[in-house]
Amino acid sequence: MKPTLLVLAAGMGSRYGGLKQMDGLGPSGETIIDYSIYDAVNAGFGKVVYIVREYFLEQFKQTVKEKYSGITCPDGTPLEFDFVIQELNKIPERFTLNPERQKPWGTAHAVLMAKDVIHEPFAVINGDDYYGKDSFRILGDWLRAHEGKEGVCSIVGFELENTLSENGKVSRGICYYDDSKHLTGVAEHVNVGKEEDGKVYGDNTVTGAEHVEVDGKALCSMNMWGFTPDYFKLSEAVFTQFLEANLNELKKEFYIPYAVDIMMKDNGYKCEVLTTDSRWFGVTYKEDRPGVVAKFQELVDNGVYPTPLWQK
Repeated sequence: MKPTLLVLAAGMGSRYGGLKQMDGLGPSGETIIDYSIYDAVNAGFGKVVYIVREYFLEQFKQTVKEKYSGITCPDGTPLEFDFVIQELNKIPERFTLNPERQKPWGTAHAVLMAKDVIHEPFAVINGDDYYGKDSFRILGDWLRAHEGKEGVCSIVGFELENTLSENGKVSRGICYYDDSKHLTGVAEHVNVGKEEDGKVYGDNTVTGAEHVEVDGKALCSMNMWGFTPDYFKLSEAVFTQFLEANLNELKKEFYIPYAVDIMMKDNGYKCEVLTTDSRWFGVTYKEDRPGVVAKFQELVDNGVYPTPLWQK
């Protein structure tokens, strides 16, 4: 069994100022998604599913066709691709969309869009985040080991200090877990950054505490998850409950941590916390771009990646 990689690529990137998903940052114009796919394929994944918006679907399809036509997995089988659309009107039929709603329904809603095209264990990642080879290896191993299993998922936890931006403060969900490394909750922290004393500070949105020191070694979520197919049915039920309570709330979003939390509380769902030494980076702000370009060049110079990535 080869797991599937589900890429969340529907966001516009308002802080960055454009479609980050198509921005060439590698020495040969590679995007961050290209590096994620390369790492996933070498970790044993066999299919990529993109979540996109309808207005740039055809452009995205054409780009993928040009880049990946003829690309095969290490075992010689073709790398498969599929595309699904996230739009506001894609909600259960018994609900009527509020015409004033403009904000997307969130990451957990995006994942639900793929329920008809994914039937095997799968990973979820952001399209504008670099996760590193080790993260895909760890998650790929977990997904293969959980083929046919139900009632359990996983989250890859990154050390907080390995995820900070040099160009502004960020929001991070700090993972809490028990002695068995099962997730017990995710506490959202905003305005997180390293300050002049070398320590990391942020505002805890759960407790309301502002400018508190946060352990730089604490594990945080960068939206890298592992699921088995039963997730779709469970999450769909949670989304229905969410809509019953929030249908006319114009800004409420249905996030993956929220869905998983409800499933843990109501269904006995388990979420295993996996750990990685990989250093995350991404383009949260436009000012991040030169640094990301330099990091990819360094990885190529050190032999971590070829350039171009795919030799046809």
